[in-house]
Amino acid sequence: MASRAQRMPKSLRIASSLFVLFWFILAAFPFAWTVWGSFKVELDFFSIADWTNAITGERTQAVYGSSFTDTGYAGAWIQEEFWRNVLNTGIVCFFVVTISLTIGTLGGYALSRSTYNYTFWLLITALIFRAMPPITLVAGYLLPFFEWNVWGILPTTIIVLVAINQPFTLWMLHSFFKNIPSELDESAKVDGCNQFQAFRRVIIPVMWPGVITTGLFSFLLAYNDFAVGAMLLSESNRTMVPAIAAFLGTTQTEGNVMFAVAAVVSATVPLFILVMFFQRQIVGGLTAGAVKG
Repeated sequence: MASRAQRMPKSLRIASSLFVLFWFILAAFPFAWTVWGSFKVELDFFSIADWTNAITGERTQAVYGSSFTDTGYAGAWIQEEFWRNVLNTGIVCFFVVTISLTIGTLGGYALSRSTYNYTFWLLITALIFRAMPPITLVAGYLLPFFEWNVWGILPTTIIVLVAINQPFTLWMLHSFFKNIPSELDESAKVDGCNQFQAFRRVIIPVMWPGVITTGLFSFLLAYNDFAVGAMLLSESNRTMVPAIAAFLGTTQTEGNVMFAVAAVVSATVPLFILVMFFQRQIVGGLTAGAVKG
């Protein structure tokens, strides 16, 4: 039997293929162009006189004897020690995801099984806090952090990111738990499990697609964070995104744009690989959570 795509008119198949190709080029071009430019010097990649210098690498050839150079990567990773920012980001992401999922799974499960009327209002309150701009929440933490002399360190940033992210994890996981029949809990209790054992041994294995999906979104929040890290972290404890912004410089300090370009590529490639690797879990988890809740 012919597939649905094969039954489509040839003109429609060609038009659909061209549209997908156009969309792919449009989406991939900025990143591909940035990767290409990261191996050039600034006068080539940001040439105003002749944009083709970004392709040919004329000035890069004149300076380094080759059309490509890894000076930007060496400057970012070695000279500016970007690896420290990568390590800080990894620490922040690990603890944000771990804490958010731990509280989110327990809270989401409890709310999904609760028969009290205040459950709805708790979720609405969480949604309101999630809708607020993160910068407004960060400002409220600054004064106590300064008074307690805990500003500029990673644990305070982790606390704030968990607070910002927790309403989202509660909503997501509550939706997933609502799709799991409560009869599974009752069956586990009949077999001798208490409430927590039923949750750990029966519900969580069924919930893995939802947990992975929520964990990935929590990871992306911490990985891509700028506002919280820029306001709460000292220069020595910066995560990747604030560090990349610092490479660009300010009106008072001169930056190095090519260090920033190389750092952007370094930060984006692992993220791209991660999303591609977990794409099935993301789609499956979102689909499972969208059925009901």
